[in-house]
Amino acid sequence: MLLLFAHLLCVLAATAEQWRGRSIYQIITDRYALPAGADLNACDPGKQTWCGGTWNTTRENLDYIQNAGFTAIWTSPVSQNYEGPRTVYGDAYHGYWIADASKLNNRFGTADDLKALSDELHRRGMYLMVDVVVNNVMSTSLTPDLSTYMFKEQSQYHPYCVIDWGNTTSEQNCWLGDTNVPLPDVNTQDPTVVSAYSAWIQELIQEFGIDGLRIDAAKHVNMNFWPAFCGAAGVFCIGEVFDDDPSQAAQWQGSDALDSILNYPVYGALVDAFTIPGPQNMSALSDMIAESKVLFKDPGLLGNFLEDQDLPRWGNLSADPESLYNAMVFNFMSDGIPIVYYGQEQGFSGSADPWNREPLWSSGYANTTTYQLMSTLNQLRNFLVNGTTGWLQSSMEVLATTNYGIAFMKGDVVTILTNIGSPPQNLSMAAYTPFGESIATTEILSCRQHVTGSNGTVLVDYNTYSGAPAVLVPDTLLSNSGLCGHNSESTQGKQVAAASSSASFEPRKLSASVNLTLLIVLCLGLLGM
Repeated sequence: MLLLFAHLLCVLAATAEQWRGRSIYQIITDRYALPAGADLNACDPGKQTWCGGTWNTTRENLDYIQNAGFTAIWTSPVSQNYEGPRTVYGDAYHGYWIADASKLNNRFGTADDLKALSDELHRRGMYLMVDVVVNNVMSTSLTPDLSTYMFKEQSQYHPYCVIDWGNTTSEQNCWLGDTNVPLPDVNTQDPTVVSAYSAWIQELIQEFGIDGLRIDAAKHVNMNFWPAFCGAAGVFCIGEVFDDDPSQAAQWQGSDALDSILNYPVYGALVDAFTIPGPQNMSALSDMIAESKVLFKDPGLLGNFLEDQDLPRWGNLSADPESLYNAMVFNFMSDGIPIVYYGQEQGFSGSADPWNREPLWSSGYANTTTYQLMSTLNQLRNFLVNGTTGWLQSSMEVLATTNYGIAFMKGDVVTILTNIGSPPQNLSMAAYTPFGESIATTEILSCRQHVTGSNGTVLVDYNTYSGAPAVLVPDTLLSNSGLCGHNSESTQGKQVAAASSSASFEPRKLSASVNLTLLIVLCLGLLGM
């Protein structure tokens, strides 16, 4: 009982506040890594079938993620999926076609394999976020055999109806999918469903040491379901609210809803501001920043992303790599938790499902320019998260906006971004900062030196920068960062370890007789008790 108590305390340590300083790498288990000796050329995303990734192959290839400075992974759903004849949309390789949520997906491994992945992440000081599907199950018929599901009574599902988009009740009670692959809607207003789901998620979290949940189709579930469900889970909950209207999306964050949501409003603004060709509407981004500050309970907990399993790759939307670099820098240096979908760093350019679910191994896990960029951004962000400047808790402030650029400040870091693309242009972007005159700063992506002018002015000249993003940090703040010659005993690996000091501890690896007291003390400290 004491060990269980200690375990519960530790899992509860992975709160929203402790996820605030994380950066997340999103993977589809089937597409991240293969077992040794497997055919690296056999996976065609167009075939919409399994390619062979497992929880073990993820565990065996975590260096690629950790070496880039990420402090958490988000993995696709672990629950049992549809097992039957191939559908018109292929097989359930992605993990979102839920059969019995209370069972594991044996395509990806055993319970011991999932525990081993969790243990290895925690050994590295990283967090595990698991995708969960609560809204629906999957069927090949409008009259499915309910005996194959976790919920077996007709009353535990809403009757079939086609969604009337824009009607909230319809969006929450009618069925997603279509008549080829219907997604029967679970009746999350039913007390038996609420109770069973709460018991299931608590057990899943405890058994596998899960630190956070990404919740699929969160806005298709009645909002008052989430406080009880996430309360039972006891960990950070971030929901998919697929809506780029901030006034609609923002209502899903708060004590009466979820800890956080994926930031589709800012995603849409980034597409409008940076894609080439595109509207290149930089004011859409500055306006969205202002709206988010007013509407969201806590913009610092929102999930910032450029790609996911449902969206076209950025490389499919924009032809110029500098557009990706500028948008990526925004997601790391602004308010919110940065999320990178696997393969973004490899320049994948697939369009929507299934072409945006390419196998990562086809890239050879190359050390690309984009991989190096996200590594540097993680190194700086991890350093700032663990510093004493209050960067993480500070709120970003827009300093200047033009048709082709935006400058903002978070803490004492100034970020200047542009949508002009790669060729040099006779343009510049200036911003007034509170630094004062003649303050030495370093642009950490190029390691160029900048000195502020009068009124603390910083200037980026695009004859020199050629459309590249700029992140300027006062030299006095870079000591011990390991960035741009600011050497110290700290390496990027140590920064990651420091960033992960609040990770869940796994009592399976501790001696009950020797370490239990220490474990409880550590966990109580993480909870702030």
